[in-house]
Amino acid sequence: MGIDVLDPRFGWVLESTDPKARGQRQTAYQILAATSKDNLNAGRGDLWDSGKVQSDRSAQITYSGKRLRSGQKCYWKVRVWDERGRVSSWSETAGWEMGLLKSADWKAAWISAPAAWLPLMRKEFILDQEVRSARIYICGLGQYELRINGAKIGNQVLAPGWTDYRQTCFLNAFDVTQALRSGGNAIGVALGNGMYNVTRERYAKFTGSFGPLVLILQLNVTFGDGSTRQIVSDGTWKCAPAATTFSSIYGGEDYDARSEQPGWDRPGFSEDARWQPASHKWLPWGVLKAQINPPIKVKKIFKCVRVTEAKPGTYVYDLGQNFSGWPRIAVRGPAGARVSMKPAEILKDGLADQSTMGGGPISFSYTLKGRGTEVWHPRFSYTGFRYVQVEGARPAGASDASPTSGTPVVDRLEGQMVHADVETAGSFSCSNALFNRTHEIINWAILSNTQSVFTDCPHREKLDWLEETHLMGPAIMFNYDVAALYAKVIRDMGEAQRPNGLVPDIAPEYTVFPGSFRDAPAWGSAYVIDPWFAYKTYGDRRVLRQHFAGMKRYAEYLMRQADGGILAYGLGDWGDVGPLKRHWAPQNTPVALTATAIFYYDVAILSKVAQVLGAKEDERRYRRIAEEIWRAFNKTFFNSQTNQYATGSQTSNGMPLALGLVQPEREPAVVENLVRDIRAHGYHTTSGDVGHRFVLLALTQAGRSDVVFEMTRQTTSPSYGYQVEHGATTLTEAWDGPTSGNSQNHFMLGHVEEWFYAGLAGIGADANSPGFQKIILRPQVVGDLEYVRASYNSACGVIKSEWEIKDDQLELMVAIPVNATAEVHVPAKSAETVTENSQPVGRSRQVKFLRMEKGCAVFGVGSGLYRFVSRR
Repeated sequence: MGIDVLDPRFGWVLESTDPKARGQRQTAYQILAATSKDNLNAGRGDLWDSGKVQSDRSAQITYSGKRLRSGQKCYWKVRVWDERGRVSSWSETAGWEMGLLKSADWKAAWISAPAAWLPLMRKEFILDQEVRSARIYICGLGQYELRINGAKIGNQVLAPGWTDYRQTCFLNAFDVTQALRSGGNAIGVALGNGMYNVTRERYAKFTGSFGPLVLILQLNVTFGDGSTRQIVSDGTWKCAPAATTFSSIYGGEDYDARSEQPGWDRPGFSEDARWQPASHKWLPWGVLKAQINPPIKVKKIFKCVRVTEAKPGTYVYDLGQNFSGWPRIAVRGPAGARVSMKPAEILKDGLADQSTMGGGPISFSYTLKGRGTEVWHPRFSYTGFRYVQVEGARPAGASDASPTSGTPVVDRLEGQMVHADVETAGSFSCSNALFNRTHEIINWAILSNTQSVFTDCPHREKLDWLEETHLMGPAIMFNYDVAALYAKVIRDMGEAQRPNGLVPDIAPEYTVFPGSFRDAPAWGSAYVIDPWFAYKTYGDRRVLRQHFAGMKRYAEYLMRQADGGILAYGLGDWGDVGPLKRHWAPQNTPVALTATAIFYYDVAILSKVAQVLGAKEDERRYRRIAEEIWRAFNKTFFNSQTNQYATGSQTSNGMPLALGLVQPEREPAVVENLVRDIRAHGYHTTSGDVGHRFVLLALTQAGRSDVVFEMTRQTTSPSYGYQVEHGATTLTEAWDGPTSGNSQNHFMLGHVEEWFYAGLAGIGADANSPGFQKIILRPQVVGDLEYVRASYNSACGVIKSEWEIKDDQLELMVAIPVNATAEVHVPAKSAETVTENSQPVGRSRQVKFLRMEKGCAVFGVGSGLYRFVSRR
């Protein structure tokens, strides 16, 4: 609902009606789009009839019909032809609705309240006819909660999505037909600060404001007789201070229930002297656009697992899990009693310790109105925490230290986890409990930081430090469908790009950091790498076309900073492991090596993007520049006597290997040097934020998952196992996070998650086939693992790779979705030692032996379910 793109894209997933069928694929499709379900059911595509299109594409199909209008409801369906020319039945009907496409469609004005207020804004109106349909279009900055006739509209929170409000302000659309009634109605909107207005009263990473809190809202009503009416934000609206007395996206939120105005969001409410006419003098800078990222929602509830009285009158609630969100409290007591809640990730001497959260103070408080059980949670502030320290109230059942004081009683305190409403795309499990737990804590950290942007951490930073979006990109994409969120993140980078081509380290750039904290190649390069990942994973060519010019500007910026092809600045391999403790600057690898390797990566990607887009001249130019950087890199960093790069650190050798910077004949020696260093460190990593992904990737590409296995099973620092053994429930900022005092909820070092899927399960895609239409399954059987089970819901459908060691045999089950093909690499001495579905592969339907490669028999298969057995 509320789409403002005139050429939306279509996609579908094909399922077989025969579970035993193999080799099924699409050879053609037909799409019908219509203005009504009746037209569609009658086979009339009065908006678009694609006709029979000879194509196997089933995703990213661009609408090519009649021009779409504001508010237009559209319906569509699709049918396909298979490999034998048989046509399917029509799909179920799907639909979408356009938003307000032209400025002339807007009759509403921006309105605001006095600058010092966290306001409530309201409007009453009468509808004298039966409502056929009603749509609200709203943007409230910084954040809003929309209510009609006493009820909250929608289940989203922290809306709208964060943007650079100087350029874009996100608009949300809602179907409110059922919320309205004939007669009196009332719209109420509460506004909060969010990232739009950050103040310093408590902890904040930065301070800054885009202006007073503002609202624009338009309600379009269609009556039963076809007539219409619009209710819009304007000077007739009234505003008053809310019961929220303090709200900071960083510092927390305070609420005084005595100041509530019951019925303020209902018709017939009696406005007192607190209610003033809204002002409509302020106009935000940004352009209104439909929100493209998934809404933030309450996605999980954590019940309290333990309550302790840390000192007299101070109680600590343990929710059992570190997560992003807020506490929700049910409390009863006298009016005016104030309950304070201090969130924390860790405890010190039994009390909440906010040292891992920027030092604080971060707090929430609720002042009671004294009317039975009162339930409250913050609306416009969240943080990352596990524990809640409560003062001013006692748990139900606890003895009251001051019986005559009327101390409030907490009947219930729970945690509500909030994050972007992204669908789960993958699953992974194996026979190693430590690996499974590592997978879990990484995913808790990913979800905690999947908001309107990919935050660094949910408390101290809340900023999108861009290196994580590409270094963790494959790991995130294997687990969650983040196509829409990545489109938004990439747009943020495009809007943050400076006129000289620089892409800052954070986007949106809410504050300007100095030096390399604004300009680091491994960070800004996300603007080149992320669109490429979106294309490879989701088949999204549009994101390449939209941002190709900006991607090139960033590469040109880097070229101007380079000296002879070498970039020698940036943050380097941030947080690597060296002799200095709690030292974030790189200790093992020259900054110039990581910066230049990423520079090469950027330019190599641009040559591929140019090829995809048919930009031949750009393709040739960037391929030539990449070759020049390759030569400069090897001349500067490679020691031909030792077969080492730079210092010989894990990152120094791992990055060139992973990125194709090593001469092919030298690769085995460089790999051996990398492995030797890892063994010398007791199978512990020495790499940091930038280097670790490439070290694991280099080992996986070289077929050395045995080394990654040994690294991942370590439980002494630095390792994932150390975090698990020391009680981490989310991935931590530093390798020794649980004992080092850094953030306890960071996803930046979770690169092993990619190895779980792409290494152990072996799920990958052909480099020349975006969207996983041609799949490469290359599982790596290592260590003492007895089984691995993984699945990934790709653009074509669900891919499965499951293997198990049983009776000295390897059993490999793979599932290939309809309309996809795959190369399956089965570890084997020869093709003759492999069976499929209990018979020799030569007699197996839809299985073709292709070649032997690196200890595997490689088979080509079509869609379907396959069970290979290889004698070990």
